[in-house]
Order: sequence, then C-alpha cells, then structure tokens
Amino acid sequence: MNEALVFINTLFADQLFLGLLGSAFLLGIMGSSHCLGMCGGISAALGFQANQGHGRIVAYNAGRISTYTAIGLIAGLVGETLTLNAPLLGPVLRSLAGLLLVAMGFYIAGWWMGLIRLEKIGSHLWRHVQPLTQKLLPVHSNSQALKLGLLWGLLPCGLIYSTLSWALATANGLQSALLMLAFGLGTLPSMLVSGMAGKKVLAFLRQQKMRAIAAILMIALGLVTAVTPWQHLGHHQHGAAAEPETSKHEHHHH
Repeated sequence: MNEALVFINTLFADQLFLGLLGSAFLLGIMGSSHCLGMCGGISAALGFQANQGHGRIVAYNAGRISTYTAIGLIAGLVGETLTLNAPLLGPVLRSLAGLLLVAMGFYIAGWWMGLIRLEKIGSHLWRHVQPLTQKLLPVHSNSQALKLGLLWGLLPCGLIYSTLSWALATANGLQSALLMLAFGLGTLPSMLVSGMAGKKVLAFLRQQKMRAIAAILMIALGLVTAVTPWQHLGHHQHGAAAEPETSKHEHHHH
C-alpha cells in the first residue's frame, strides 16, 4: 500500500506533467464542439432510446474513454521502447509533444485548423471498424452501448490523433494513458449535457475570449515542454564535462 502511495506521489510530483494533464482535460472541453459533430449523434440517439435513466449514454462514453486510455497506454509504451533503444530520441519526442501542444492551442482558438488533416490517417482503419459498429445498431442494452463506445473510440478524429501523438511523445506508458484519460473526461460534459444549465456552461466555455485564454495557456505550456528537455540535457552534459577536469585536478594535486 505504501509503495503504491509513493509511486502515485512520484507520478504527480512532476508539476509539468500536472500542467499537461490539465491541458489534456481543457483540450477535451474546448474541442467539444468538434466532438459533438463526430459522436454527438450517437450519444443523442442513445439518450432518446433510453426509457429509464441514461445508462446507455454512460456505458457508451465509458467504452469510448476506455479505448482512448488503452490506445494512450500502447502509444506511451511504444514511445518508451523507442527511447530505450535510442536515448537521445527522448528529448526529441518531448519537444515534439510540446510543439503538438502549441498546435492544439492554435486549434482551440480557431487560429489554425491543420490538425484536422490527421483524420485522413485513420480513415483506412475505420473502414474495417465501421461494419462492426453497424452490427450493434440499434442499441438495445447497456452492454451493446459499451461495445459501441469501445469501437467508436477508434473513429478518425484529428483531435484524438493529435492528442495521441502528444501522448506517444511523452515516452511513458502510464503518463500517456493518463493524458488520454484526461482528454476523454474533458469531452464527457458535452456528451452528457442535459438541460439549460449545462448548455449555458458549454456556451460560456466556447466563447472566443475563453477559447483564446485557454489557447494561450496551452501554447505557453507547450513551449515550456518543448524547451525543458534540452535544458536538462545541457546541464547533464555540462556536469559530465566537468568531471574529467575535477579528476585531472585531483591527480595533479597528488
């Protein structure tokens, strides 16, 4: 139990990673208008079909977010493997993660929408997955809704793919999975929204001023993320270069 607590404390002690988690959640919220266009129809249909409560909507979204988290874990493990075989690739991937976060900031503010082009990458995979989703429609149970959500998490989406690329670049399986989980949770309010109060909150979040503030925060964090690995590398190399000098001095003294 104590070892688990130490592990969790170590994971979240990294303030930069906490900032990245917050950014992933913010990206999910601010990108919710895009999410509604891609997944909102299914979620609404499930809502109309559910006679008692919103069990099917919850099951569908649980499946969708589980898929995001799973592919995040896989991407992070791939990043880990790459950096183990080529250690200098670590800082490069971290910088790439920072630059992707900058690009996401521009997307959120509507200043540059280039990330949407990434949707073409997954269109080939979706051709094989889509027939499976058709077999689950119409949805008659929570388990069907869960399965549909698990498959729908693979839908070609520039926002998901860019977040996944960003997660891969962390080169850490657990952190990558947590980033995708935070992103998925950020998309949840727009998918579950009901009533005027919820719509007002979403309308407030989608105001251009709010989007610009969120974008600036993400761009700033992205720049810090891109630069930080090279600062650490510089300090490490400086320390390594200083050691021979120290050894030489000690030898001369003897």
